[in-house]
Amino acid sequence: MMEKIFTEQAPSAIGPYSQAIKTNGMVYTSGQIAIVPATGNIESDTIQGQTEQVMQNLQHVLEASGSDFSKVVKTTCFLADISDFGAFNEIYGKYITEKPARSCVAVKDLPKGALVEVEVIAIAE
Repeated sequence: MMEKIFTEQAPSAIGPYSQAIKTNGMVYTSGQIAIVPATGNIESDTIQGQTEQVMQNLQHVLEASGSDFSKVVKTTCFLADISDFGAFNEIYGKYITEKPARSCVAVKDLPKGALVEVEVIAIAE
């Protein structure tokens, strides 16, 4: 059985997908960009500010699924500019402390001109 996860504390999907899906004791989040739920806008133009917002959005989605960052087993990170890697890691490392498996790649473009997008797979109990 699959359960769609939704919380108003994270931005609504900007396309035909769910914030996350919970199935077989795992939660798979959609990629989160730095949309502020209250405004629907990206309100920071720095990698640090956007990464903070992305991680807060993910935290809310994980909590809505019964999980948290300590249960993350895999992350996939997308950066619009690989030179932001160090600054991104500083913020990411404040939230993801258990050192799960991770991929981090630079991409040509992200939705809404975002600088960063992160998705996670976590244990959900």
